[in-house]
Parts: sequence; structure tokens; C-alpha cells
Amino acid sequence: MSRDFTDSTGKSACGPVSTADALLWLFLAVMSKRKQGSDEDMDYDSSDEEAPTSVDVDFDFYNLNAEVDYHAINRLLIQLFGADAEGLQTGSLADLVLSTADSGVGSTIKTDGEDSDPCAFLTVLSCDAHRDNPAIRALLEYMLSKTSKDPVFHSTLSSLLAPKTQVQNQAQTHVGLVLCERLINMPVQTVPPMYRMLVEEIKDAVADGDPYNFTHYLFISRVYRLTAEEEEAMVAAQRNSKRYKSGGTSGLGRGGDGVYGFHPEDEEVMKVATHVLTYSYTKAPPRDAESIGLDVGGRVMLVPADRFGALVRTIGEVFSAPNST
Repeated sequence: MSRDFTDSTGKSACGPVSTADALLWLFLAVMSKRKQGSDEDMDYDSSDEEAPTSVDVDFDFYNLNAEVDYHAINRLLIQLFGADAEGLQTGSLADLVLSTADSGVGSTIKTDGEDSDPCAFLTVLSCDAHRDNPAIRALLEYMLSKTSKDPVFHSTLSSLLAPKTQVQNQAQTHVGLVLCERLINMPVQTVPPMYRMLVEEIKDAVADGDPYNFTHYLFISRVYRLTAEEEEAMVAAQRNSKRYKSGGTSGLGRGGDGVYGFHPEDEEVMKVATHVLTYSYTKAPPRDAESIGLDVGGRVMLVPADRFGALVRTIGEVFSAPNST
């Protein structure tokens, strides 16, 4: 079923690749040349290998579809969990994501009709309702192991995820696991509509008696780390970029210690989160000066539910498509 956005963005969204993606492509082109040892290319001129400034694509929003979405959702989950994906039962997790489609919670973005593969998806799963699911159990154990490096975060998350007692009048916590991933060249402007829908979908599900009355949201995302040399190369690529020279870019947000998010909206999530942790993948291959590709890791963020609505509004304000109102 196609999702209707005539109230704000229209049924289809059309927009340019994001600044973060454009600069990331420039950076990868620069580092590829440097790794190959082409000294004559050290003074890189982006005019001969310019990142695309605009790619017009129609994005249609759909409900999750168990009949056609499994393989693409699984691939996106593997991308989301990186080097540690193999131990996190992504296939079973994809099955669980799609099995909850009847609740009406969750959406995908496609470019070639309902029967095509999703380019992006967003959903939220109840950690309590699916506690006994092997994939959820493995993922929550993994998150707890990662947050052990931050004792306060670990203690908070352990308490929130502990089995609930049936004590009368005792306040109960309920954690929603937010899963959101997209192809790297997807514009961030496609994100606000999915989150706006998610808010309404959760309200409808709660009204129907489904287990979506959350007290907290746990976001899982991805980051990459740059060395000082790599940061210098990216800044040089940005300065040489035609978009930068014409004032068309504002740079990438830096989280500190050379850490950058793949998802620009993470910057807004972190502002309202009570706990944030960036972590290395357990099975990440060793890296040295000759390593090719990005040094990728994970990020987990905990947001109280009473801040979620304001967060979604902020994401819409910051990342809205240029022609939306």
C-alpha cells in the first residue's frame, strides 16, 4: 500500500543527494587516489571528479510488505550492524520486522513500485513483547555488552530491559527499539516523512491495544572515524568542491575525535538523548596505515518517550525537502 503525503510533501519525494553523502563520495575518491600512491594526484582538483550536486529521483512510501521486502530489509540490517551483523541473526530480525506489519507500524521507501526492493525502512519493535525472540535477545545482549564501557548507561539500560514484575501501581518501563537504515546515497530529506508517519502509527497501534506504549526509545545507528590525515583530505576535497565554492554546502557535523555519523539526523537525536555511546565493532578487522575503506563503528542512543514528538518535529524542521511546507 502506497503512503499518502499530500499534507506536507506529496506522495512522492524528489531531492538531491545530501551534503554528507556528496562530501563522503569526494573523500573516498581522494583517499582512493592516495592509497594508490599517485603522487601527481596529491593536490586533488575536484573538478575532474566532482560529486553529484543533484539527482532527481521519485521516492514512494509504502507499508512493510512481507511478501517482497525480506531480502532488502535483511541487507539493510546487515549494513546497519556492520562487521558484527553475522552474530546478530539479521535474517530472523528481518522476519520479525515484517511479522509486525499487521500492526501498521513501520514504512519503506521504494523507487520502482510496490514490488521493488526498499531503499530505506523505519520501524520500532517492542523489546518487552519480543523478549523471547532469539534475534531480539541476541541484539539486546549485544547492546548491553557494548554499553558496559559506560557504567551509567549500562545500568540504566539493564534496568529498563529487565523483566517486568506485576506489582500493582508500580511504574513500568517499556523500551521501543528503533531500526532505521537506508542506502548510502539516499537523501536525508526522505527521513522526516517516515518519522512523522511513525508517530501516527504508534498512536494508532496503542489505541488498538498493541504493545507500543513506550517510555523510552533505543536508537541504533552507524558512524565512521577519520584519522587526522583523512580529515585533512576530506576538508581539502570540500574546499575544492564546486558546491562549496558556490556556497552550496555547510560541511559535515563532527561528533568529536574524528567521529562522523552516516545518518545526519543522529545529530538531533543526540541532543535529546539521555545517553549516547559510540562503539567499535567486535569483529572489525585490524586497521593500519594501508587499510582501505572507512573505519566504521556503531552508535546507540537512548531517548525518553516524552521527547520523541519534539525530536520528530525538529528532524522535520532541519531536514525538510526544499519545496515542502
